Amino acid sequence: MADEEKDKEKDTAATPGTPLAGAAHGEPRCKLHSFNWLEDIPGGYADSDMVEVTFKNTRKGYYKNSTHIPLEIGDMVAVEATPGHDIGMVTLTGLLVERRMRQAARGERRGRRPESAPKDKDEVKRVFRKARPGDLERYEEARARENDTMIKARRIAADLGLNMKIGDVEYQGDGNKAIFYYIADERVDFRQLIKILAETFKVRIEMKQIGARQEAGRIGGIGPCGRPLCCSKWMTNFVSVATSAARFQDISLNPQKLAGQCAKLKCCLNFEVDSYVEASRSIPDKNVRLETADATYFHFKTDVFKREITYSTDKNIAANLVTITAERAFEVIALNKAGEKPLSLKAEGEEKPREKAAFGDILGEDDLTRFDKKKKRKKKKPREAAAPTEGESSRPRDDKAPRTDRPKKKKSKPQSKPGSGDKPEAPKPPTE
Repeated sequence: MADEEKDKEKDTAATPGTPLAGAAHGEPRCKLHSFNWLEDIPGGYADSDMVEVTFKNTRKGYYKNSTHIPLEIGDMVAVEATPGHDIGMVTLTGLLVERRMRQAARGERRGRRPESAPKDKDEVKRVFRKARPGDLERYEEARARENDTMIKARRIAADLGLNMKIGDVEYQGDGNKAIFYYIADERVDFRQLIKILAETFKVRIEMKQIGARQEAGRIGGIGPCGRPLCCSKWMTNFVSVATSAARFQDISLNPQKLAGQCAKLKCCLNFEVDSYVEASRSIPDKNVRLETADATYFHFKTDVFKREITYSTDKNIAANLVTITAERAFEVIALNKAGEKPLSLKAEGEEKPREKAAFGDILGEDDLTRFDKKKKRKKKKPREAAAPTEGESSRPRDDKAPRTDRPKKKKSKPQSKPGSGDKPEAPKPPTE
């Protein structure tokens, strides 16, 4: 019987469209895929009983393999749930799982939204077994009911007049429990909704609130950079984004450009802000004025990574712009504090930087008015004087002298008008 069950599991794994099909071919499960960088280190792969299991909607859990079942990444397992059991995919094994659990616990203490991790090892739930063909059939039947359940739940919420949006429904692997993911801008009293849903679908109901970023990650799409959305590809934890991240990077505070498809500030604003903050510490403050013998200079713009600062003699507009290095700016600030004013912002003997020649547009394709220009007519070159023939003399000819070598044009007789005395000529017969 055990050999027959193993053969059935192999057949199910090879069948396309089943949950094991992607794992059998080694395909990662989108952003739920985890890279085990401790795999090739001795003692870092299999010296732990903890495994990481993923479910729908980027939901992860950490479970203990107390019975020491040989598990690999991609295996479908039945794990302990409340109540019953759930079906998920193993995405990580070894010591790296315990490291992830500690990181998630630290993030929870800091007020972030980490992956779900137990606070104590005693609270860790267990892995029951590898998923059998019967478990996978019930799992697929439960997943097939999710779309219809979501549509009916939306109608029930609309009839109750609740200001909320049910974005997705996830059934537990055994079909005894359903998680309803909803979005709401304000506090919602859904006690009556839970009673009606439990009577309608005959399952245990759990309501879980998600944000606009999580919903955008579930739906997916293409960002303005031309790549798939980070929240739908690899991001699982969402950290709050503030407008100060755009100010540190000198990005225009345009709400239409700063907002993503979820109508919130783009998550990518936080990707490089730490580098800008670190580099700006070695640059003078923007509010500092530089005094020279001839004028007072105000901050205009800063190139953080080149460490170059541009100053203007007017605080509101660009006037008499001068670009200096951060070291020179600190020197001028030190002189001003000592009561001295240099003759100019630039150091003595410093030459003006030569402007690099712009790229030459040979074809003129960059000019927008290239089709509006009128073509200039080229002047015809005067014909060269022909060489004198044998009968002609080679001496220069006088322009005033009459030309005898040119044939005289015959004067055409004026045609007679109709009605005059002259008879018009008879038309010539056509020639064959």
